[in-house]
Amino acid sequence: MNKNPHIGSSLDDLFEEEGILEEINLIATKRVIAWRISEAMNEKNLNKTAMAKKMGTSRSSLSRLLDPNNTSVSLDTIERAAKVVGKRVKFELVDIV
Repeated sequence: MNKNPHIGSSLDDLFEEEGILEEINLIATKRVIAWRISEAMNEKNLNKTAMAKKMGTSRSSLSRLLDPNNTSVSLDTIERAAKVVGKRVKFELVDIV
């Protein structure tokens, strides 16, 4: 019987084999951040213009933050956005398993 060697392996294993696991994790993290900030903006009835003004930044900078595929956003920008919507940012380093 010809068994598939990938049956039973995890998606992380596949991404690791392809050399894209770190990139996938980075994009997933950014998507969560963008989504959470966007949801908080909706709860506070803040549009992009008002949010950017409260953050002391440009609307285009806020758009980069809210773009789930743009991973080039500074921690400072994330922190300022979180503060405006009444949140704080918590990062955690975890062991690689």
